[in-house]
Amino acid sequence: MTWAKFWWLIFFSLMVGCSHQSIGKIGLPQNSDVPAKEYRIQPGDQLDIKLFYNPELNEQLTVRPDGRITLQLVNDVVAAGLTPAELTNVLTKAYSSELRNPKVAVILRTSVADRVYVDGEVNRAGLIPLVGPTTVLQSISQAGGVKETAKSGEVILLRKTEDNKVAAYKINLEDALDGGGGAKDIYLKPNDIIYVPKSTISNINTWVDLYIRKNIPIPLGLSIGTL
Repeated sequence: MTWAKFWWLIFFSLMVGCSHQSIGKIGLPQNSDVPAKEYRIQPGDQLDIKLFYNPELNEQLTVRPDGRITLQLVNDVVAAGLTPAELTNVLTKAYSSELRNPKVAVILRTSVADRVYVDGEVNRAGLIPLVGPTTVLQSISQAGGVKETAKSGEVILLRKTEDNKVAAYKINLEDALDGGGGAKDIYLKPNDIIYVPKSTISNINTWVDLYIRKNIPIPLGLSIGTL
């Protein structure tokens, strides 16, 4: 087990309560009419700033704790709280006083905030940043896709609920891909865990409990709820 997985599961477990309940009916979360909100830059995020006509000014930098970034030719710029598109507009205006028709692009390289963890029978298990609206299928694709040994019809999504419990959803990737049975690809939320199993999971209660506890060799409270 990687350190990223270890600490992510500790973080996920600490987010939920201390009581222990069992999961009853398992359904799928409903996508809202509006997809997940567009990502906003936060302190600690790593950005690529590219100027297509002035590559000598290209920079890779980290947003400081005060939310600002420092670039060549322009003063400190507040980046935190803006979307990449909004920051692009701000920088284009700032560079316009120094350059003729600057063409600026802001690329979010890594995010310290909104991420999910993809685990199990995927080619590159690990943390996936949520850069804009991201679905289960898209996150698995970013994790290198599923292995031949994957049970793609029984993927598990773990999500913290508003009452600090864990909801578990079973997702059929093939149905989500072709829309079979009215299935929809689910938009993810920050801190979700997606697990692609190798075999059928017969008892979801036992699996959720063991999955988190076996990966964290210290006692932690875990509350498992129902949706």
